[in-house]
Amino acid sequence: MFAFVKKLGALVAVVGVANATLQIVPGGTWTATNTGKHVQAHGGGILKDGDTYYWVGEDKTDGSAFQNVNCYSSKNLVEWKYEGALLTRQASGDLGPNRVVERPKVIYNKSTKKYVLWMHMDSSNYGEAKTAVATGDSVCGAYTYKGSSKPLGFESRDMGLFVDDDEKGYLLTEDRKNGLRIDLLSSDYLTVASSTYLWKDSIEAPAMLKKNGVYFMFGSKLTGWDPNDNVYSTASKISGPWSAWKTFADSGSKTYNSQTNFILPVGDNAIYMGDRWIKDNLMRSTYVWLPLQISGTTATMKNSVNWVPDVSSGSMTSGPSENSYEGESATLSGGAKSISCSGCSGKNSAGYIGGSDSGAVSFASVQSSATTRTTIRVKYINGDKSERYADVSVNGGASQRIAFLPNGGSDPGSSSVNVDLKSGTNTVKLSMSGSWGPDVDRLMVPQS
Repeated sequence: MFAFVKKLGALVAVVGVANATLQIVPGGTWTATNTGKHVQAHGGGILKDGDTYYWVGEDKTDGSAFQNVNCYSSKNLVEWKYEGALLTRQASGDLGPNRVVERPKVIYNKSTKKYVLWMHMDSSNYGEAKTAVATGDSVCGAYTYKGSSKPLGFESRDMGLFVDDDEKGYLLTEDRKNGLRIDLLSSDYLTVASSTYLWKDSIEAPAMLKKNGVYFMFGSKLTGWDPNDNVYSTASKISGPWSAWKTFADSGSKTYNSQTNFILPVGDNAIYMGDRWIKDNLMRSTYVWLPLQISGTTATMKNSVNWVPDVSSGSMTSGPSENSYEGESATLSGGAKSISCSGCSGKNSAGYIGGSDSGAVSFASVQSSATTRTTIRVKYINGDKSERYADVSVNGGASQRIAFLPNGGSDPGSSSVNVDLKSGTNTVKLSMSGSWGPDVDRLMVPQS
């Protein structure tokens, strides 16, 4: 069953030391390992191929208009490498300038041995409401665009895909005039064959899961870019009847300020993948991934600051307790200096990192109880409208570039950096050359 031994907040860590503290931080800046930039894979989904997870989603670097359908890979769901774009903007046509391409999802057809990409295709005013299809020979390779259409003649906006145990594929599609649809795909997954079920409810952002013979459909109410209390429905047959819609996160939490995107099975557990949209600057939208608890026909989810997935066992445990190290109390060099910060923990932060004087902040007494690879959370302020960056090195080793999205207010944001700590005392340095880095409030470092 998709279940924890206990609820997330009360879990006891049972994962081995080597994997114990690589964390997912919901809502934080998530840096790709080989680009140094925030992952741009919004509205996407994940396909597992062998022992590798592939995350396909929208590039929002320059706003809502279509730029790329991006692909990232990971072995552990925490460290993601940018592999390239499946589709990229063309000079004209469906993939041309000022087009809308949203909710890309990839499934694999065992018969044709093709990877099939479906997406929402639209004009800039959302007047077309179509789906589009492309195919590829590898998950993250170049895809061949096949064209767009309205499935069975109906509008399609937010969409998802689902492949059942019998390899039948289904399109999950929001038809604004009629409701939320499940449509059976053709055997090659390239077209819609027939209608399977229709909810006459206004639900978008569909994502489906099947566990122990029970189908779960998750979705969002229609509130534009703004979040709401997302809901789910269940059935013993994909053709229905389906239950009434119910919430699965804390009532009034607006699904922890996120919108359903995809549900990823991992072992006997599942992960809710949501988007936290920032409508006035879509580039800085983040991802809210949380463990999803399934019991019979009931789905529940609790919020968490950080948590630990272990893909080898399928376990999902609460984040470790952490030590906190204040930026203004660290060693400041170059042009870096302590500055006032009303929302920071000590009302001050380490500012002027980078710049012409190459300001840097060094934390010389970071403690670790084990020699391990772990996730450090950097609490920071970035008042710009674009990303800032910093180079992070541990114990004098090679540095890695980390992104820091605009935090959008006085409350510090979180950016994650995965590092190798030794048992005992460590030095963690953040620096930048040629541009400004973030103002560093503090480091949050696992105690064990």
